[in-house]
Amino acid sequence: MRMTAKQYRKMGRRTRSKYNNKKIERDGHVFDSVAEYRYYSQLKLRERAKDILFFRIQPRFRLQDGFEKNGIKHRPIDYVADFEIHHNDGSIEIVDVKGTQTQVFKIKQKMFEKKYPHKLTLVKWERGRFVEI
Repeated sequence: MRMTAKQYRKMGRRTRSKYNNKKIERDGHVFDSVAEYRYYSQLKLRERAKDILFFRIQPRFRLQDGFEKNGIKHRPIDYVADFEIHHNDGSIEIVDVKGTQTQVFKIKQKMFEKKYPHKLTLVKWERGRFVEI
């Protein structure tokens, strides 16, 4: 006997994310991947050890304001990074934990680099540690 589409949906089949990441919730925050949570854990340790002043989770950067043209409204373009680190020397570093660099990210990265003076660092979890990419 065949199953109907309604019965199939009712089974509650778990779907994987687009990039096979597993979301994880810790300390009241939802992280997009285990690697992102690991980086957060390292930042907490660095903050406690006074290696950095402080950090923020998922800072938002406006890359382009919204506008209206020919009667069509265009929404603003924002980039939401994973972390914003404030170093003891006063510098600010933006960190994104990446597994895959999409075309959309590459465009946003260029727009970010043009508009903001902060260093943008991309890292990935590889062989038990974070490496810059």
